[in-house]
Amino acid sequence: MPHNHSSIQSGLTTAFWLNAVFSLIEIAGGLYTNSTAILTDAIHDLGDTVAIGSGVLLEKLSVKKRTKNYSYGYKRFSLLSAFVLSVLLIGGSVIMLIKAVSALSNPHEVNSLGMLWLAVLGIVVNGLAFLKIKNHGNTDHSQHVHVHNHSHHSHSHSQNSQALMLHMLEDGLGWAAVLVGSIIIYFTKWFWIDPLLSIGIALFILFNAIKNLIQTSRIFLQAVPENVNIAQLTKDIMEIKGVKNVHDVHVWTLDGTYSISTVHVVVEKENISNQRELRDKIEKIMDQYSINHPTLQIETSDAPCSLANC
Repeated sequence: MPHNHSSIQSGLTTAFWLNAVFSLIEIAGGLYTNSTAILTDAIHDLGDTVAIGSGVLLEKLSVKKRTKNYSYGYKRFSLLSAFVLSVLLIGGSVIMLIKAVSALSNPHEVNSLGMLWLAVLGIVVNGLAFLKIKNHGNTDHSQHVHVHNHSHHSHSHSQNSQALMLHMLEDGLGWAAVLVGSIIIYFTKWFWIDPLLSIGIALFILFNAIKNLIQTSRIFLQAVPENVNIAQLTKDIMEIKGVKNVHDVHVWTLDGTYSISTVHVVVEKENISNQRELRDKIEKIMDQYSINHPTLQIETSDAPCSLANC
């Protein structure tokens, strides 16, 4: 696991510096070319830089051991960063959208050749960041380690890497649009294409920022993860021989990748002696739903009722 974390951090660190340097180039290039579209994307890339930088720091923080004040560890700290970043991106997108709409009614001249070279550089930078994260993420394969009633998955960081790679691909496609737009402007002098591209980029950022904000809020509010169907999970456990009832099933996620559950299982009295075998079967089902930390309470049908099931 330390090797995997080190490898992921290396990929994220490289992606961070690529985005940081390119964001500065982009701001200067946007001012030089007088392109609203490039300045809009510069705000987006600055947000990406902050996100990746936070990811590097939080990747280190996430492996810290739990403490008496943070009994689940530090995984949820990343949500705070995601929440703030989403709000900032929404604000920045709205401002740039207003400016772009204003510029669309009164388009200004842009340096299309400068836009073209910046677009080529943008595609190269995002491509390099994508490959760097991909190559380092490949070392993080799905492994399962079972310790008593805890099932730990090492593939959560791989999922994070895949999400970031997808984001880099989306950025690359955005730059491809700028590239095509700059070529059209160069030959036609249709300068209104620049604010139109800016509106498209701003709307794209706004859509994804709102989606991320909703997802982050769901996690904060401890909603059931989208990949878990509580009714089906309960049904699967009920199908285990000897299980009479399943109740108080709770599933939530710490950070979108690490899921936790608690469940009360009532079994026939004669099956209570096979509790270890029963636990293994239930944990296997939990594993199929990518639940990393299941906590089970097993009791017989004639056991005294608790506050939860009286």
